[in-house]
Amino acid sequence: MTERYAYVVGVDTGLVGALREADHLLRGLAVELGAAEDVWGCTHHVRDGGRPHTALSFAVPSERAARAAVRRLAEREFGVALGAERHGPADLAAGAARAAAEHAERTGGRAVLYPGAEALTGTVTVARLLAGSAVDRVAVLGAPDGPEPERRIVTRDHVRPEWREGQLVLTTMPAAGGTLVPFEVPEPTPCCADH
Repeated sequence: MTERYAYVVGVDTGLVGALREADHLLRGLAVELGAAEDVWGCTHHVRDGGRPHTALSFAVPSERAARAAVRRLAEREFGVALGAERHGPADLAAGAARAAAEHAERTGGRAVLYPGAEALTGTVTVARLLAGSAVDRVAVLGAPDGPEPERRIVTRDHVRPEWREGQLVLTTMPAAGGTLVPFEVPEPTPCCADH
């Protein structure tokens, strides 16, 4: 079972771009906040209000770390939320609040930083992935049941599970040789790239 951190800070910079850019921003902010080692970090699609974009959330182990993050992020004119507290432009603060709520309630969010993520490289078994990381469950597209524990997952060094109904779930799809691969591709080709 995944560890629950009581303090979740939502951040909305209004980022419109590829998920790779959101991952880069999330990792950069985690380092800037001094929380890269002891933090959960997620991306969230924001569709409310104006233009669809990506917000972020950070779950940290203490109120002190959360308050320090809020102070630093609010200085940058980002939308920031911690519980009922809001900072920054109203539309961005609303996006930040939504991201924080989804993460805290474990109903949404694409995990980029989480315990065990850095070790998920190369090919691992389902059992090893579940035992060595915060991922609670592996799902296979089109299959009603999860894969066998000994089934191999070719991670492509890019494992982005999502919060669903209180669990961190990695969605996979069948690949060559009876293996699985994460559904999310590390460097997707943009739609209509050949036009």
